[in-house]
Amino acid sequence: MIVKNEYSIMVNNLNCILNGTSILNNINITFEKGKFYSIVGPNGSGKTTLLKNILKLIDVDRNTIFIDNNEVTKLKSNELSKLVSYVPQNTNIEFNFLVKDIVMMGRNPYLKRFQAESKEDYEIAEKAMRITDIWDLRDRGINTLSGGERQRAIIARALTQNTDIILLDEPISQLDIHHQINLMKLLKELTEKMNITVITVIHDLNYAIQYSDYLVFLNDGKVFSCGCPEEVITKDNLKKIYNMEFHIMNNSLTNKPIILPAL
Repeated sequence: MIVKNEYSIMVNNLNCILNGTSILNNINITFEKGKFYSIVGPNGSGKTTLLKNILKLIDVDRNTIFIDNNEVTKLKSNELSKLVSYVPQNTNIEFNFLVKDIVMMGRNPYLKRFQAESKEDYEIAEKAMRITDIWDLRDRGINTLSGGERQRAIIARALTQNTDIILLDEPISQLDIHHQINLMKLLKELTEKMNITVITVIHDLNYAIQYSDYLVFLNDGKVFSCGCPEEVITKDNLKKIYNMEFHIMNNSLTNKPIILPAL
C-alpha cells in the first residue's frame, strides 16, 4: 500500500559502489514537498547516480531511500511510477513511435492490462503537449524530431504520468534559450501552483540559482553543501568545488546571486 507523507524523498546514509568504485558516500538529504531542488557539482560527482538510486535503476540497500514514507525497495515498479516520473539525460528511442503515443505512455501505470485509455487520459496528455509546446508535433515520428523537440516530448510524457515528484537529468541541455527559460518557468510553476516536488540535475549554475528553492552541491560523491542559493553560493564554496575564482553579483529582479567566472 502506498503511503503519503509530509516529505517527498528522504535519503538516509546512502552509499553506492559501481564496478568496485565508490560513487556516493554517506548521502543524507530530505527533499521537502512542493520545492524546486537543483543538484549541481562537477562532472563525476555522482549527480545522475543519485537520481538512479532514488528510482531503483541501481540496486540500493534497504532503509536508505524513502518516497512519501515508503521504503523504496519495497515498492513495485508500477507503484513507484505513480509516485515519481523521470526525464533521463539520454532520450534516444529506438522505435519511431508517434510523439502522441510516446506522451500517452505516461498513463501506463494507471491502466490495467489491455485497458484502453480514457477521455481523461487523452486530456491529460494533450495538456502536457500544449504546455511543453509540442502539440503541433503530435503526429510526427519521435526520431524525426530535433534533440530539443524530443527532449520536450519526454518531458511531456513525464507530466502525463501525473506524479507528485518529477526527477530530471540535464533537462535543458539540448534546448535553445527560449525553451530553456520556458521549461524552468514551468517547473517552478509546478512547485508553486501544484505542490509538485521537482529535483533536477543541472550544470548551468545561474539557471539553478534563479529558479531553485534549494541547491544540493555534490562533490567527490558527497554532499558538500545544501541550502538556499543565497546560503551556498559563496566565493569560498565555488573555489573549493570548481577550483577557480568567480565573481558573485546580485540580480536586482530576483534578488538572487548571479555568478561569472573570473577571467
